[in-house]
Amino acid sequence: MTSTVTAPASALAASQPPARKRRRRRSTPLIALLLGPAAVLIIVFIVAPAVYGMYLSFTNTQLTGFAARSPKLVGFDNYAYLLTNADFLSSLGHTGEFVLYSAIIGQTVLGMVAAILLSRPWIRGKGIFGAAILMPMVVPEVVASLTWASVLSNNSSGTLNLLTSFFGAGSTDWLQVVPLASVVAVNIWRGIAFAMIMFQAALEDVPVELIEAARIDGARAIQVFRHVTLPLIRGPVFLYLLLTTISTVGAFGLVYFLTQGGPAGQTRIAAIYIYERALQFSQIGIGSAASMILLAIVLVLGLVYVRLAKVEV
Repeated sequence: MTSTVTAPASALAASQPPARKRRRRRSTPLIALLLGPAAVLIIVFIVAPAVYGMYLSFTNTQLTGFAARSPKLVGFDNYAYLLTNADFLSSLGHTGEFVLYSAIIGQTVLGMVAAILLSRPWIRGKGIFGAAILMPMVVPEVVASLTWASVLSNNSSGTLNLLTSFFGAGSTDWLQVVPLASVVAVNIWRGIAFAMIMFQAALEDVPVELIEAARIDGARAIQVFRHVTLPLIRGPVFLYLLLTTISTVGAFGLVYFLTQGGPAGQTRIAAIYIYERALQFSQIGIGSAASMILLAIVLVLGLVYVRLAKVEV
């Protein structure tokens, strides 16, 4: 009589890879094939320039002069210079004002109002209203800048001066008198469409039953929005704030075409300061260091938005 020794079931199960692992191994080449081109583009056009820019920020690289021929490492000298430079610190302050008033307050609030109005069934002419808001989004930046330069022109034929003349006001050079407010208004005009699209999509996912229940309990429209709707769309709102903050911090063309950073540096935001240092004054090292400081500020703001939205990354 022979006895056979059988392996425990647990040992057999452990010796064979689970079906989930086998499927994962089979799908790995497909995932690499699909994501590979995008990953290569990100590395070539985003990661590599960022790493090279970080390296340049520790050097005295210039486009002209002796430093252009043989740049040297200078450590944190560029950063120390920028953090004690009044012009750079002023440009950061102007950037903060520009982002706060145009992106965080202006575009967010007006975009939300537009999204709420378009979601109401009793609103007439939604197509015309939505098209009017979406139109600035499709207008090229240069065309928009030239158009607003004509609107804010200092002569009597400027559109805004023509409107104010009906009330007996004289011609005003708006880009000289209120330059920052002017560029803020133009940037709000450009960004409302994107905010409206994101918020309208978020509002459509809010359950109607919750809103009706709140109204039955006697909540007013503002209370429903504050205590029911807004908490449910918190994620999309902070996602939009993150995206609009990043794009507004890096804004350059619109402000430069309208004011070129003037008058007297009142609209010299960080992007214009970097452009002046790196390309006009040929100080690539200082310009790169300013870019790294701006990148660090944006990363900190991004982490704050993610924490506030309670999104796990």
